[in-house]
Amino acid sequence: LYLLFQGLRQISQRTISTASRRQFENRVPEKQKLFQEDNGIPVHLKGGVMDNVLYKVTMGLTVFGKAATKIFMLWYSFQCANK
Repeated sequence: LYLLFQGLRQISQRTISTASRRQFENRVPEKQKLFQEDNGIPVHLKGGVMDNVLYKVTMGLTVFGKAATKIFMLWYSFQCANK
């Protein structure tokens, strides 16, 4: 218990540095150009292939969920009607 307390005290005495160790290139202007370009593509698909895949998977899960809900409600209504 003493070692745990001592370790926590040492951690709490350390200063937290917010300085970044690695400098990253600012790519915001080129992303702004890409997303603000008027080329007829919806903004949620302008990010590339991964955006397209994510969109299609989301729509597939939504359609599947809606169909499963309808089937369950239909099945449940028949179960309740037969009691």
